Amino acid sequence: MNQTSHIQAPYSLKESSLHTHTDFSSVPKLDITIAKFGGTSVANFEAMTRCADLILSQPKTKLVVLSASAGVTNHLVKLANGLDDVAKSETLAAVRLIQEEILGHLQTEFQPNQALTNLLDRIDVLAKECQTKNISSDKRRMLADELVAHGELLSTTLFTAVLQQRGVCAVFFDVRGVMKTDSFFGRAMPKIELITHYAEKTLKDLVADNIVITQGFIGSNEQDQTTTLGRGGSDYSAALLAEGLHASEVAIWTDVPGIYTTDPRIAPLARPIKNISFVEAAEMATFGAKILHPATLLPAVRANIPVFIGSSKDPNAGGTYVSQVTEETPLFRALTLRRDQTLLTLHSLQMLHARGFLAEVFAILARHQISVDLITTSEISVSLTLDTTGSTTTGDALITPSLIDELNALCRVDVETDLTLVALIGNHLTKSAGAGADIFDVLSPYPIRSICFGASSHNFCVLVPSKDADEIVKALHKKLFE
Repeated sequence: MNQTSHIQAPYSLKESSLHTHTDFSSVPKLDITIAKFGGTSVANFEAMTRCADLILSQPKTKLVVLSASAGVTNHLVKLANGLDDVAKSETLAAVRLIQEEILGHLQTEFQPNQALTNLLDRIDVLAKECQTKNISSDKRRMLADELVAHGELLSTTLFTAVLQQRGVCAVFFDVRGVMKTDSFFGRAMPKIELITHYAEKTLKDLVADNIVITQGFIGSNEQDQTTTLGRGGSDYSAALLAEGLHASEVAIWTDVPGIYTTDPRIAPLARPIKNISFVEAAEMATFGAKILHPATLLPAVRANIPVFIGSSKDPNAGGTYVSQVTEETPLFRALTLRRDQTLLTLHSLQMLHARGFLAEVFAILARHQISVDLITTSEISVSLTLDTTGSTTTGDALITPSLIDELNALCRVDVETDLTLVALIGNHLTKSAGAGADIFDVLSPYPIRSICFGASSHNFCVLVPSKDADEIVKALHKKLFE
């Protein structure tokens, strides 16, 4: 008998936890909005000015969480990976150019020249250290986290000055004093109790009389070493701070007006979704919807804080509210894609009527710090995709020679790349008779490498060749949504 199951990724929300209604009446809400702005929203002075206008139009916005200016993090990641002297100089110059464009629009008395100089000098030092040969992998990851974190430190330094030039009582705040994490550099896990403790101790009074500007994505461990929460972690930071302060709302301001039924660049008739439940949004984020970081909803669910997603370029265009429950629960809600998937297929006759084979496989993967995402099994084989949610590492990069050697001692291994996961998100999918007929009708002309369905009533996932993914999404969207 073939079996299909879904192994939850680290950032995934268990369905049971999303439907748990906790009584928060004993925890008084702080009537403030925590606003997060992404990289394109603070890409240059013009974009920052729009963000300033938006903040000033919403008096409840008291804590502002920023990503690095668009493009900066990519440059810093290159530096962290090690470059030759010429490439390093060019990359540092590119980072400096982005910041100087913003600096040039500030009046002399508001220019944070010394702060920017110190940050840029520190980037140079860290980039040189990352080039050092024979340093341990742990040391290299630690240096990379500190280096990459400077993107957010730069953007928040400049944006604080932009607001101050407008006459706003704006305060720069280093989030590393609050955002406490473990020491898993590159994708650190937050320590919720410590975050709540420090948020109440250092931030609560500060937001009462000021607009506080702080960083997303970054934190620090018990030794005060800089850590990062993984790519896209600024959303997560905003939600964690909202939970710690018991804020009344999180607003995620990005470059699109809310969540759509799919990516409008793929299906032009994709339509905006005004209201969506936590569980639906979590499924979308987990399976590739880049508008929301997969972990963002965890703190929001725990503290029952609604999340608004809107466009900083056009705040009057509306957006999407994500909350515990919604009035409508349609069978089909949205389609998402997650590209650059790697499929690992393990074949062994030992699986047949045997106990412990999968346990050995997962023990090997755990030793190599690999998390499994989707899995399908048959009598003598198991196929699985590798979870890289929130990481800058692709699945094929995780498949090292030492991993293959260990697996080969247990079974035969096949590795397939250039695959894309297409996920259909909805409600009661496992209980709706005939729901699969339209889906399989659309999928019939295309080769399907793997199907995962049944573990959750909110998703139907297919792994397909990347060259077919966009056409499949277009066809499914036309059939199910248009």
